[in-house]
Amino acid sequence: MTKSRAARLAPVVEMAEKAEREAARQLGHCQGLLSQAEVKLGELERYRGDYQQQWITEGRQGVSGQWLMNYQRFLSQLETAIGQQSRSVDWHRTNLEKAREQWQQRYARLEGLRKLVQRYLDEARRAEDKREQRLLDELAQRLANGERH
Repeated sequence: MTKSRAARLAPVVEMAEKAEREAARQLGHCQGLLSQAEVKLGELERYRGDYQQQWITEGRQGVSGQWLMNYQRFLSQLETAIGQQSRSVDWHRTNLEKAREQWQQRYARLEGLRKLVQRYLDEARRAEDKREQRLLDELAQRLANGERH
């Protein structure tokens, strides 16, 4: 009886395993996207640092008004790009957290189902052990009764 309950849960467990694997795959995908966004942000920030270092080097030698205007315009565009990329990193980080929560929920459900199935199997084993013991006791009693007669 109890073993059949465990068997009936097998398709549910299988679906939960599939959902957990998909959530884990999505979690890994989101982690990869966040890493790419962080790398790009780091590259933009390094480029800004290099560009600012160029200003120091060029500035010592004297620069034209046109060069200064171009520098400021480009630096402004670079700052805008860094701001956008920083927001992208934040967005990907939020998505990663949502994916992590989704995976944790699916993992917890799967583990709960596995424990339930194990409990059913343990109950079935105990019931089978009791049945066997009862049969052995009956057999022993019959043998004992048969020897007395």
